[in-house]
Amino acid sequence: MSSLLSIALAVSISCIHTVEDQYFGGQNAEPVAEVEQKASNSNETLAKLEKDPLYPYIDKQNQLVEKNGIQYIENQENILVLANKDYSLQPSYTPPDLVRPNVTFSFGDEQVEKAQMRKEAGTALEEMFQAANEDGYKLFAVSGYRSYKRQQEVFQAEVNSKGDTKAREAVAYPGTSEHQTGLAMDISSESQSYELTEAFGTTPEGKWLEENAHNYGFILRYMKGREDITKYQYESWHYRYVGKDAATIIYENNWTLEEFFSHVRALEKKVDAAK
Repeated sequence: MSSLLSIALAVSISCIHTVEDQYFGGQNAEPVAEVEQKASNSNETLAKLEKDPLYPYIDKQNQLVEKNGIQYIENQENILVLANKDYSLQPSYTPPDLVRPNVTFSFGDEQVEKAQMRKEAGTALEEMFQAANEDGYKLFAVSGYRSYKRQQEVFQAEVNSKGDTKAREAVAYPGTSEHQTGLAMDISSESQSYELTEAFGTTPEGKWLEENAHNYGFILRYMKGREDITKYQYESWHYRYVGKDAATIIYENNWTLEEFFSHVRALEKKVDAAK
């Protein structure tokens, strides 16, 4: 009888281990409470990360495809599209909703390509110019949308004038210009003879823009002292529309658009690790 009981007990223990192996990984498995605690901690971490102000922008990063060694942007209509020396727009890309903003242009009422912007950006530009005017500052729009073909002409003219190396420091290579996105506008003032000069940043109008543009969704795109990041010289006149929320984050942190997305990528890695 004792022998039968021993056999039955052994079978029972064997069955327990078999079930344990099947569901919990055997003797080396973590206790259920610890597994559940880790899952809980992971969920809490993920929930906290999802509240980060940068979280909504993870899906706003460039979607890229490489062709002949060039990183082309696929989601080109993204308001936060990052076009620079590393990421290029397609040569055939033309924004679908170009309009002429109701603002004062340096060239008057002439109907030209550079008087256009994407509709959302153009509406925001109108609001910004109106606010500046109410504060006593007269702004003039100089150059907005620029097609790939026109960018080729502008770049080649700069090459002919200064050589290829200097041209690439001052003018975007065709496909890498923000002007092709329809989201950028070069701005000047009467005191600068409506020209695009670095000195514009020291004028009352330039200072007003730098301090207030984010309230209307614009950022000073090529900041002074950030040339190593943007790969372009300081352009006190070049303002880029990114939307009010993103512009405020960028302004308050004193970031370039490249730095903004660098932080977004870092957050994305944390989110992926927490899942």
